[in-house]
Amino acid sequence: MSRKPLLDPNRSYTFSNYFDLNADPFDLVAEFGYFLTRTPLQLPQFSEPLEQVNFLKERIDNILPYVDLTNETARREIFFAPIVLELVRITHARLSIEYPLVVTPQLQGSLDYYLRTQTHLLVIEAKQADLTRGFTQLAMEMIALDQWTELTAPTLLGAVTTGNIWQFGVLHRSSKQIEQG
Repeated sequence: MSRKPLLDPNRSYTFSNYFDLNADPFDLVAEFGYFLTRTPLQLPQFSEPLEQVNFLKERIDNILPYVDLTNETARREIFFAPIVLELVRITHARLSIEYPLVVTPQLQGSLDYYLRTQTHLLVIEAKQADLTRGFTQLAMEMIALDQWTELTAPTLLGAVTTGNIWQFGVLHRSSKQIEQG
Protein backbone atom coordinates (compact mmCIF):
# COMPACT_ATOMS: atom_id res chain seq x y z
CA MET A 1 0.00 0.00 0.00
CA SER A 2 1.51 3.32 -0.99
CA ARG A 3 1.02 6.45 1.01
CA LYS A 4 0.61 10.04 -0.04
CA PRO A 5 3.92 11.96 -0.03
CA LEU A 6 4.43 14.35 2.88
CA LEU A 7 6.13 16.96 0.73
CA ASP A 8 4.65 18.94 -2.13
CA PRO A 9 7.01 18.31 -5.10
CA ASN A 10 6.19 21.77 -6.48
CA ARG A 11 7.22 23.58 -3.30
CA SER A 12 10.63 24.57 -1.96
CA TYR A 13 11.48 23.74 1.66
CA THR A 14 14.13 25.24 3.89
CA PHE A 15 15.57 23.37 6.84
CA SER A 16 13.52 25.52 9.22
CA ASN A 17 10.33 24.58 7.31
CA TYR A 18 10.89 20.99 8.48
CA PHE A 19 10.85 22.20 12.09
CA ASP A 20 7.52 23.95 11.43
CA LEU A 21 6.10 21.01 9.44
CA ASN A 22 5.64 18.94 12.61
CA ALA A 23 5.72 15.72 10.56
CA ASP A 24 6.69 12.30 11.85
CA PRO A 25 10.50 12.20 11.51
CA PHE A 26 10.49 8.51 10.52
CA ASP A 27 8.19 9.23 7.56
CA LEU A 28 9.99 12.44 6.64
CA VAL A 29 13.47 10.92 6.30
CA ALA A 30 11.88 8.06 4.34
CA GLU A 31 10.78 10.64 1.75
CA PHE A 32 14.50 10.98 0.91
CA GLY A 33 15.31 7.25 1.03
CA TYR A 34 16.78 7.27 4.56
CA PHE A 35 15.86 5.35 7.72
CA LEU A 36 15.69 6.66 11.28
CA THR A 37 16.32 4.61 14.41
CA ARG A 38 16.53 5.63 18.06
CA THR A 39 19.37 4.00 19.94
CA PRO A 40 22.16 4.73 22.42
CA LEU A 41 25.06 6.15 20.40
CA GLN A 42 28.77 5.45 20.51
CA LEU A 43 30.18 8.86 19.59
CA PRO A 44 33.85 9.55 18.82
CA GLN A 45 35.84 10.20 21.99
CA PHE A 46 38.63 12.72 22.52
CA SER A 47 41.54 11.10 24.33
CA GLU A 48 43.48 14.14 25.58
CA PRO A 49 42.81 15.99 28.87
CA LEU A 50 40.06 18.60 28.70
CA GLU A 51 41.00 21.03 31.47
CA GLN A 52 39.50 24.01 29.60
CA VAL A 53 36.07 22.37 29.54
CA ASN A 54 35.78 22.56 33.35
CA PHE A 55 36.86 26.22 33.23
CA LEU A 56 34.26 26.90 30.51
CA LYS A 57 31.50 25.19 32.52
CA GLU A 58 32.40 27.19 35.63
CA ARG A 59 32.44 30.42 33.64
CA ILE A 60 29.00 29.76 32.12
CA ASP A 61 27.58 28.70 35.50
CA ASN A 62 28.85 31.94 37.08
CA ILE A 63 27.18 34.23 34.55
CA LEU A 64 23.86 32.39 34.16
CA PRO A 65 22.17 34.14 37.11
CA TYR A 66 22.72 37.48 35.35
CA VAL A 67 21.62 36.62 31.81
CA ASP A 68 18.11 36.44 30.36
CA LEU A 69 17.95 33.35 28.12
CA THR A 70 14.43 33.83 26.77
CA ASN A 71 15.36 33.82 23.07
CA GLU A 72 17.48 31.75 20.71
CA THR A 73 20.00 34.54 20.07
CA ALA A 74 20.79 34.86 23.78
CA ARG A 75 21.20 31.09 24.11
CA ARG A 76 23.48 30.99 21.07
CA GLU A 77 25.72 33.75 22.46
CA ILE A 78 25.92 32.45 26.03
CA PHE A 79 25.75 28.66 25.64
CA PHE A 80 26.56 27.58 22.12
CA ALA A 81 29.26 29.96 20.94
CA PRO A 82 31.71 29.32 23.82
CA ILE A 83 31.22 25.56 23.55
CA VAL A 84 31.59 25.53 19.77
CA LEU A 85 34.72 27.70 19.95
CA GLU A 86 36.24 25.31 22.50
CA LEU A 87 35.40 22.43 20.18
CA VAL A 88 37.18 24.24 17.34
CA ARG A 89 40.21 24.86 19.56
CA ILE A 90 40.42 21.18 20.55
CA THR A 91 39.77 19.62 17.13
CA HIS A 92 41.14 22.33 14.83
CA ALA A 93 37.93 22.04 12.84
CA ARG A 94 37.04 24.70 10.33
CA LEU A 95 33.93 26.53 11.54
CA SER A 96 31.22 28.19 9.47
CA ILE A 97 28.30 29.96 11.12
CA GLU A 98 24.95 30.33 9.32
CA TYR A 99 26.42 28.32 6.44
CA PRO A 100 24.13 28.50 3.37
CA LEU A 101 23.51 25.17 1.67
CA VAL A 102 21.37 24.44 -1.38
CA VAL A 103 21.20 20.83 -2.55
CA THR A 104 17.69 20.67 -4.02
CA PRO A 105 14.56 22.81 -3.66
CA GLN A 106 13.52 20.45 -0.81
CA LEU A 107 16.96 20.47 0.90
CA GLN A 108 18.16 24.01 1.44
CA GLY A 109 18.74 26.58 4.13
CA SER A 110 21.42 27.66 6.57
CA LEU A 111 23.30 25.43 8.99
CA ASP A 112 23.66 27.16 12.37
CA TYR A 113 27.14 25.74 12.99
CA TYR A 114 29.07 23.65 10.48
CA LEU A 115 32.40 22.16 11.58
CA ARG A 116 34.77 20.30 9.24
CA THR A 117 37.98 18.38 9.80
CA GLN A 118 39.87 16.18 7.35
CA THR A 119 37.78 13.17 8.38
CA HIS A 120 34.61 14.40 10.10
CA LEU A 121 31.71 16.74 9.57
CA LEU A 122 29.53 18.03 12.37
CA VAL A 123 26.44 20.18 12.12
CA ILE A 124 24.91 21.77 15.22
CA GLU A 125 21.37 23.12 15.21
CA ALA A 126 20.52 25.58 17.97
CA LYS A 127 16.92 25.64 19.15
CA GLN A 128 14.99 27.61 21.76
CA ALA A 129 12.92 24.54 22.64
CA ASP A 130 11.35 21.35 21.24
CA LEU A 131 14.22 18.96 20.63
CA THR A 132 11.90 16.51 18.86
CA ARG A 133 11.11 18.84 15.97
CA GLY A 134 14.65 20.24 16.22
CA PHE A 135 16.02 16.76 15.58
CA THR A 136 13.77 16.45 12.51
CA GLN A 137 15.32 19.64 11.16
CA LEU A 138 18.81 18.34 12.01
CA ALA A 139 18.07 15.07 10.16
CA MET A 140 17.17 17.05 7.03
CA GLU A 141 20.41 19.03 7.36
CA MET A 142 22.43 15.81 7.67
CA ILE A 143 20.69 14.33 4.61
CA ALA A 144 21.51 17.50 2.67
CA LEU A 145 25.17 17.31 3.77
CA ASP A 146 25.32 13.65 2.80
CA GLN A 147 24.11 14.44 -0.71
CA TRP A 148 26.27 17.56 -1.04
CA THR A 149 29.70 16.79 0.42
CA GLU A 150 32.50 15.06 -1.41
CA LEU A 151 34.16 14.04 1.87
CA THR A 152 34.32 10.26 1.98
CA ALA A 153 33.76 9.97 5.75
CA PRO A 154 31.51 6.96 6.45
CA THR A 155 29.45 8.91 8.99
CA LEU A 156 28.19 12.44 9.54
CA LEU A 157 27.60 13.73 13.05
CA GLY A 158 24.93 16.14 14.18
CA ALA A 159 23.64 17.72 17.35
CA VAL A 160 20.58 19.72 18.26
CA THR A 161 20.65 21.70 21.46
CA THR A 162 18.73 24.08 23.64
CA GLY A 163 21.97 24.95 25.42
CA ASN A 164 21.53 22.86 28.52
CA ILE A 165 20.24 19.77 26.68
CA TRP A 166 22.11 18.22 23.75
CA GLN A 167 20.82 15.43 21.50
CA PHE A 168 23.11 13.75 18.97
CA GLY A 169 22.64 11.97 15.68
CA VAL A 170 24.81 9.90 13.38
CA LEU A 171 24.13 9.42 9.68
CA HIS A 172 25.66 6.21 8.31
CA ARG A 173 26.19 7.14 4.71
CA SER A 174 26.42 3.71 3.07
CA SER A 175 23.21 2.38 4.67
CA LYS A 176 21.40 5.76 4.64
CA GLN A 177 20.53 5.20 8.29
CA ILE A 178 20.23 8.01 10.81
CA GLU A 179 20.63 7.08 14.46
CA GLN A 180 19.05 9.40 17.00
CA GLY A 181 20.72 9.10 20.41
